[in-house]
Amino acid sequence: MTTLQESLPFRISELFRDCYSDVEGIPEFKLFVDGAWQQSNSGKIIDVDSPIDQKVIARVQSGDASDVEKAVNSAYNARRKIRDISAIDRIDILNRARHILEEHRQDFINTLVYEAGKPINSATGEVRAAANRIKMTMEEARSIFGEYVPGDWSEDTMAKFALVIHEPVGIVACVTPFNYPLFSVVAKVIPALVSGNVAIVKPASEDPIVALLLARVLQESGLPEGVLSVVTGSGHNVGSPLVSHKLVNLVTLTGSTETGQSIAKLASMKRLHLELGGKGSAIVANDADLVLAAKKVLEGSLKFSGQRCDAISRTLVESSIYDNFVSNLLKEFDSWKLGDPRDREVNVGPLINSDAANRVQGLVDNALSKGASLLKGGKHQGCYFEPTILGEVPLDAEIVWEETFGPVVPLIKVSNIDEAIELTNKSRYGLDSCVFTNNLYTAWKVAKALEEGTITINDAPAHGVGFFPFGGNKDSGIGREGVGKSIDEMTRIKTIQFNLAPAGLGKTRQQPKM
Repeated sequence: MTTLQESLPFRISELFRDCYSDVEGIPEFKLFVDGAWQQSNSGKIIDVDSPIDQKVIARVQSGDASDVEKAVNSAYNARRKIRDISAIDRIDILNRARHILEEHRQDFINTLVYEAGKPINSATGEVRAAANRIKMTMEEARSIFGEYVPGDWSEDTMAKFALVIHEPVGIVACVTPFNYPLFSVVAKVIPALVSGNVAIVKPASEDPIVALLLARVLQESGLPEGVLSVVTGSGHNVGSPLVSHKLVNLVTLTGSTETGQSIAKLASMKRLHLELGGKGSAIVANDADLVLAAKKVLEGSLKFSGQRCDAISRTLVESSIYDNFVSNLLKEFDSWKLGDPRDREVNVGPLINSDAANRVQGLVDNALSKGASLLKGGKHQGCYFEPTILGEVPLDAEIVWEETFGPVVPLIKVSNIDEAIELTNKSRYGLDSCVFTNNLYTAWKVAKALEEGTITINDAPAHGVGFFPFGGNKDSGIGREGVGKSIDEMTRIKTIQFNLAPAGLGKTRQQPKM
């Protein structure tokens, strides 16, 4: 494992100076509520530890129900502010935000490296994706236009027509995860704002700083006061009162299935958009390009240390090519370098915290106790878990069924494609899977049979900027996200009917000729 000897302090530029106060040399960030940077009513704070060395790099406010109440009331009072801004002016605000984000990209990259432990290349990619998603959201705003429906296609509406328009849902509660702390906020907040909603963000407590920096960017771009709030704090103290608040209209969450189930109970009759856990399979057929499959399986399993809902979480290989596939996998393995994410040579950084590393260790140890063979890795130190390959994992191992969220490649030998399909569909999850094959019919068979939201052919699953829609089935969520689809989730349809009969303008049914 590579390490950097120098200890570089966490620093951000002057634009963000209003967001925090220096307390004994450590930045203490404030809440962003009603267009102002302020302390929590509780007066309590939360340490933000860096996964790099588990040292405190910053502190944030420990919000509570009273802070949530203030944010919700502010949003409710500001809901006309955003709706009364013309769509083209809303787009101008977001365009300015994109330019400010790009001007300060290094601040965001550094923050992602320090608070989330992202390797520099991964952090750079997330900032780039966030900027691109803002641009795409502005371009997709045309999906809000609505439609004209003539009534003369049905006898009971002959003299009528209707306009079907899309209106904002109102207050959108955005609960975001630790693994993409910038992009997930952008993917929820920007579609909400462009479609005329107000938004309240509850970021993950492990790495909440980047969400606060984004709020400062949107403030600088001219977003009206109260339209966006960011309240940091625990799920119990902030998340629960937010998603259950009677004035909140939509809850959008990216997170674990367990968190989604809890939120669904609290949200009651609110509209829900939940992007939850996954247990993605990579199916390697006996006619696959094994060099490509090995490269992509490692990429899909190890990128951001496997801490992705769209990660490859188990690899099902036909027995006839199992040994050849493993050989190719081991040849590619050394290109994945574990170490300090500030080192540009590193592409596998730490897990988000030591609890996560201990959890992954438990899954690996359980698989080994059940009879799996350890081909590579298998241990951790602090937050750093070695990239790991487990061979011939038996089906009663927990790692076959539980979401891993760590840099582990569990290999499962199957007799044929039908067995691979059956095993994949037994999972309670249904988010992403992939198949490697050079046979069109095999690819189509797998794609049609798997009970997943997305099937990828000859590549690792990756949601990217959301150009293709994505979302889960079964315990993997509700709704779809991505360009165009996110706005659909954040607007509601209103039908306006016009009766033309009083003016004699409506069409009438002709009598059939005898």
